[in-house]
Amino acid sequence: MRLEYISFIIIVGWAAILALLERAFPYQVGYKVFRKGFWMDFFWYTLVQSYFLGLLIAWIIRTMDANGSVSRLHLITHWPLVLQVILFLFTHDLWQYWFHRIQHRNRYFWRIHEAAHATPEVDWLVGSRSHALEILIAQTVEFAPIVLLGARPEVALIKVTLDAVWGMYNHSNINVNQGKLIYFFNGPQLHRWHHHVVDGRGCNFSTKFSVWDWIWHTAYLPGPDERPIYGFRGIEKYPVYSYFEQLAFAFRRFGKKSSISA
Repeated sequence: MRLEYISFIIIVGWAAILALLERAFPYQVGYKVFRKGFWMDFFWYTLVQSYFLGLLIAWIIRTMDANGSVSRLHLITHWPLVLQVILFLFTHDLWQYWFHRIQHRNRYFWRIHEAAHATPEVDWLVGSRSHALEILIAQTVEFAPIVLLGARPEVALIKVTLDAVWGMYNHSNINVNQGKLIYFFNGPQLHRWHHHVVDGRGCNFSTKFSVWDWIWHTAYLPGPDERPIYGFRGIEKYPVYSYFEQLAFAFRRFGKKSSISA
């Protein structure tokens, strides 16, 4: 079976499993299967935006490579496939940590990150909600080295699959306790607090490996009796359930006081 089909089966199957686990072991009780905004997240963000941005990012990277022919150097082509995947997993995660952190501390980058936090409910599908410009920047930086360093073609697809599986898990509304693993691997136990409305400059910026947050003291894990409140200050003025308005809203003029999400 082709790797593309295997990837599709894994992603769809994992989404179904998480949806069932959210019913069986919910962290926040009372979520509907098709919550408000579900179809916007599924159709516009997951299907339409992902497809067209994937084409655009691929074109940008091909153009970069055609002008420099860097991939022809085959700098890591002969590495074992496992080492190539591990290399890009860790380097991308480190890049994503700092980019994510900057987005919460710079008002311009926060504008293209608001959409990811503009939801009163966090479940397995919410991770797909990211402004098109944020995805364009983040994934071009993520996937360009895979091509330019001459990685094997399978690496990008494996990386996409792992990103999708881990992203859905991080945002899932499952009552899970990772124990000591929480100091190395990210998951819903930590990431749900990233979406919590708190005062400060944000927390839990890691994507897959929570070790970055523990190293740079941005990890936040309160007691079991506390519950997060999702969103950000000023969310009442944000077009929470309109895809096209969210795209446009990022380019609104700054007022005298422009709030940064916590």
